[in-house]
Amino acid sequence: MRGGWWRRIRLVLSVLIAAAVIGGGLLVADGWVAFGASATGARLASMEASPQRADGGFENPQPLWNDLWGSITAAAEMSPFGEPAEPLPVVTGDGSLYASPPPSGLRVTWLGHSTTLIEIDGVRILTDPIWGERASPFEWAGPKRWYDPPVALEDLPEIDAVLISHDHYDHLNQPTIEAIKDWDAVFIAPLGVGAHLAYWGVPEERIVDVDWWDEVSVAGAGGTVKVVATPARHASGRHLLDQNSTLWAGFALVGDGHRVFFSGDTGLFPGMTDIGEALGPFDLTMIEVGAYHRAWPDWHIGPEQAIRANEMLRGEVFMPIHWGMWNLAMHGWTEPAERVLVAAQEAGTTLVMPRPGESVQPAAPGRVERWWPEVPWQTAAEHPIISRGVD
Repeated sequence: MRGGWWRRIRLVLSVLIAAAVIGGGLLVADGWVAFGASATGARLASMEASPQRADGGFENPQPLWNDLWGSITAAAEMSPFGEPAEPLPVVTGDGSLYASPPPSGLRVTWLGHSTTLIEIDGVRILTDPIWGERASPFEWAGPKRWYDPPVALEDLPEIDAVLISHDHYDHLNQPTIEAIKDWDAVFIAPLGVGAHLAYWGVPEERIVDVDWWDEVSVAGAGGTVKVVATPARHASGRHLLDQNSTLWAGFALVGDGHRVFFSGDTGLFPGMTDIGEALGPFDLTMIEVGAYHRAWPDWHIGPEQAIRANEMLRGEVFMPIHWGMWNLAMHGWTEPAERVLVAAQEAGTTLVMPRPGESVQPAAPGRVERWWPEVPWQTAAEHPIISRGVD
């Protein structure tokens, strides 16, 4: 009797283990191409020579603090308003707007999350382009976008440079890169990320790998802009075995008449003052405000600290990004917008809050219109986001 039961238990365990192995193998196979590639040769050598690298990976000057138990229990705090209940008022277009340069010399179109089209002093730059469906290596699982891209890829104007801030899935999208790999544009990415781009078909001669403070000159039809990779406080990785193997960065765009800052993903850190002193003042700063939690306050900056970062960077107009397209945290989807409105008013910050697909010119910011619904949200006092290591 005992032997029979033991054989049955072993059989069940064997089946479960086999199913797990097969299932895991299928998952790996499904996401394999999206995982990207590791750097080799000269690219790897330049990574290993970086001052930001230690013990085989990249590090922040101020380490990321995490409350593991708080992260686990955060699932119980999921807002019932994590996604829109109704379609959003997306501004769609056929690209005709871009036939004429902006009268002010600077125009930015927010295409959702951290994807923006920046027209600055005759140069067109695209940041963290996402035209794919999910922030995931899989086509069938992972956060799904709430609306179609406001402008189709084929309707975009000729792009002079594509900037990639880091290799997380909500910023680096394999299907999008494969769709734009033949563009006559330069692809500028932090150290190591270029290996992913090359693996997906971007020609090596159009990939520029940058460390913090590296400068790249980008020429457009109407001028030249200096792109400077700036420090950020974040992390990287596309699967369990490549964590922090590539660098992360923000970007400062310095033209003949205008300056723009794009944060990528970052927590607050003292070096933002250095960026502002070296490269500011900025006509516009675009800083992430969404996907935050008190258990990991150094990973993403949060609305109130984004307003503070704008001051440190010497920004004249502030535009929040990294919100309004995916559900990536426990807070309500409108909360970043509500909190940034309050923080900006208290600080006297000039704010622009475009709809997805809408273009703005910082020289004429206009009045902020509330285009999102009024639903319950937590205030900064109820859910504070305070990065460690910052006075």
